[in-house]
Amino acid sequence: MSGGQANHIPEGVIERLPTYLNVLLQLRKEGDSTVSSARLGELTNVNPAQIRRDLTHFGQFGKRGVGYDISTLVERVQRILGSDHAHRMVLVGAGHLGSAIAAYDGLKARGFALSAVFDNDPARVGGKAADHVVRDISELPRVVSEQRVQIGVIAVPPDAAQYVADLMASAGIRVILNYSSTMVRAPAHVIVHNTDPVRELLHTLYYLAKSDEMAVVASE
Repeated sequence: MSGGQANHIPEGVIERLPTYLNVLLQLRKEGDSTVSSARLGELTNVNPAQIRRDLTHFGQFGKRGVGYDISTLVERVQRILGSDHAHRMVLVGAGHLGSAIAAYDGLKARGFALSAVFDNDPARVGGKAADHVVRDISELPRVVSEQRVQIGVIAVPPDAAQYVADLMASAGIRVILNYSSTMVRAPAHVIVHNTDPVRELLHTLYYLAKSDEMAVVASE
């Protein structure tokens, strides 16, 4: 897919593709070889017609009455997302959240290779976060430069997040995924995605409250 083609793909389509990929990888792991758009819709909560429209942006997928070949679709979606080859990333923060991210075995399957984990706490530096020895944060610029890392993950307390983002940007990181509860800013050439887990939980409370309201109405 050329850069020109990518520029004409609606943002909503790009946002849904990782959801499709997660489900497809799980189905393949469970031994399935084909999947229908109806089944994908059930597992992703996306309308099957929307799924079919999304996939037509990248060519013809699937056969009527048969469905999609899962392995072929995984390969195509990974290529579209750029996860068909490894992207190096660094992680700052070796606390509970950072250690959980470092230990996540789905990173490699989705095209990410964790190069190093950093922290500034002497009690954590030299210890382990999953299979990685935790390095002092002062080493981050050198590692990013030597290994040509482009992605950085922030899993530090809110008051340290902006400092880490500034350090990553100056070191050459091009994409920052921020898991802290504070918004961080970066130069225009750096893509920042702020994704606070607590905010996601608060988002789900709306649906929980709606479900409770419906249950009350149904019982009246």
